[in-house]
Amino acid sequence: METIRAGVAGAGSMGRNHARVYSLIPGAQLCGVYDADFERAKAVAEEFGTVPVASLEELASLAEAISVAVPTVAHREVGCRLMELGSDVLMEKPIAPSVEDARILVETAKREGKILQVGHIERFNPVLRQLEQRLTHPKFIEAHRLSPFPNRSIDIGVVLDLMIHDLEIILHLVRSPVESIDAVGVPVLMPSEDIANARLRFRNGCVANVTASRISPEKMRKIRVFQSDCYLSLDYQEQAGQIHWREGMSIQRGEVEVEKDEPLKLELAAFIASVAHGHDPAVTGQQGTAALELALEITRIIHSQA
Repeated sequence: METIRAGVAGAGSMGRNHARVYSLIPGAQLCGVYDADFERAKAVAEEFGTVPVASLEELASLAEAISVAVPTVAHREVGCRLMELGSDVLMEKPIAPSVEDARILVETAKREGKILQVGHIERFNPVLRQLEQRLTHPKFIEAHRLSPFPNRSIDIGVVLDLMIHDLEIILHLVRSPVESIDAVGVPVLMPSEDIANARLRFRNGCVANVTASRISPEKMRKIRVFQSDCYLSLDYQEQAGQIHWREGMSIQRGEVEVEKDEPLKLELAAFIASVAHGHDPAVTGQQGTAALELALEITRIIHSQA
């Protein structure tokens, strides 16, 4: 595979992580870092052996594959500009602050003939392969995603910050329209919700119960999926899990074998491969938009109860 010139727009904690991984993965060469704060771009660029740039135009002239890790409110402006300048884009989640912005990003990618991948990182967690391989007709899904207060992404509530990861995974697994939503959320430290729960009922009968918190004392990222012939319990954080299945009139239990790896490395490697070979990304703009639309509807329901 040819070496793909990679860049990063946004040098906060997430952008710094993208720069770190691009500097390590085969097939990619980190060629530049942009941030509205040039000194921050300079610090990240120096740390990972590349150059800081003062504009998106300069970044696009250096890099053909660019991660966008700027604040969500700027996703449409930055993403569209980079694609119009000729670069393929990996957009951190959520794809945009509104469905309208998300659709404009998707339309721009189509018009310019550019790849638009959305950074739903759990799609690249090795445990997801176990779900994809073993699940044919999920009936009930329970997901918990808890973390201490992050001091980042505070421009959005916990549904768009954390829960959207599990919403995208659930849409990917169930593949059926959502028919009803019950949701509740509580603001604690921020004006938007810091704790939220949503119960989703799908047209095919599947029910999902999803909880997210960013003010918990410890981290937890777990999903349990039930279907008639087995039950899977997986831990995204530990990249481990168990499977339970029926054998006669007894329930058997076994460990799920997971080949551990860093999801961000797998995500960026997949993006680089898409750019190199011109194939569709693993998480498309349309899929990112569907997850956003569901997250925004949950947020709307929560705010309507305030």
